[in-house]
Amino acid sequence: MREVPISLIGHPDRASSERLTAELRDQRTLADVLTWARAQIPQRSVTEIVTQDEYTHDVVIAFEGQQYLVFDTT
Repeated sequence: MREVPISLIGHPDRASSERLTAELRDQRTLADVLTWARAQIPQRSVTEIVTQDEYTHDVVIAFEGQQYLVFDTT
């Protein structure tokens, strides 16, 4: 199974980084991500979808405070 790379940008604390990396490691599809987001307490929802080109979109999900998760989809 292909591993999906995870990049943390900014200055997330170590505990948050480790938790997010562990939780997101198994997300392979946008459906996986949305299922994971709805299972969170509180539920996370898509904040924005940014079209990069005709095939690529960035899906933005608000996480905690001013932290956002961005998933590149093709």
